[in-house]
Amino acid sequence: MSRKSKAKPPSPFRCFNSSPEVIRLVVMMYVRFPLSLRNVDDLLFERGIDLCHETVRRWWNRFGPLFAADIRRQRVSRMKGFRQWRWHLDEVYVKINGEMHYLWRAVDQEGEILESFVTKRRDKEAALSFMRKALKRHGSPEAITTDGLASYKAAMKVLGNTDKQEIGRWANNRVENSHLPFRRRERAMLRFRQMKSLQKFASVHAGLHNHFNQERHLIDRQTYKLRRSAALVEWQSLMG
Repeated sequence: MSRKSKAKPPSPFRCFNSSPEVIRLVVMMYVRFPLSLRNVDDLLFERGIDLCHETVRRWWNRFGPLFAADIRRQRVSRMKGFRQWRWHLDEVYVKINGEMHYLWRAVDQEGEILESFVTKRRDKEAALSFMRKALKRHGSPEAITTDGLASYKAAMKVLGNTDKQEIGRWANNRVENSHLPFRRRERAMLRFRQMKSLQKFASVHAGLHNHFNQERHLIDRQTYKLRRSAALVEWQSLMG
């Protein structure tokens, strides 16, 4: 009996006239750097690539989540089960049409952004939904560092993780610093208009930030160049 060959999944780029290399470049420039849609349009035009800024919007909306999901799958498989895994949790306010929302973020001890979750409140139910999502996707860490927000303690009591919680005055600087790149992007985008678009962009931005963040202030120039080149090569192979 002859085995049936497994059908190769169709390319996500098949309905687009531009090459995958150009699409990856456009998505990387817009999501990774604090640039507006028209900034990306102008920079590409100087390099001989003529695109409308609405094409930039369409491509990042279409391919950004696909690239981020591919990066996330690779990183989750490498980190899951790591014994000394420590998480840092924090929330930051984000205004949408003048209304306050909260972006919850989970970061590990290496600065990897594990989860981004948007809610309208920061009560026990919001913290519980955020933590359940993070634990389901990444598994259970050895310790969880938070600030003094009572919602964390209440949520951990429900989950049975009270013994893992750690609270310190400066112990949560790792996750607080992780908000800075997102804040720069928020200013360049002139804030968000919808809660759904905030959730989508925060998740995509976190994936690309993890991929290209080499912490160059901690390593020498030569090591940084090697890691940066490796990250770019891996980026070019996404969804290949």
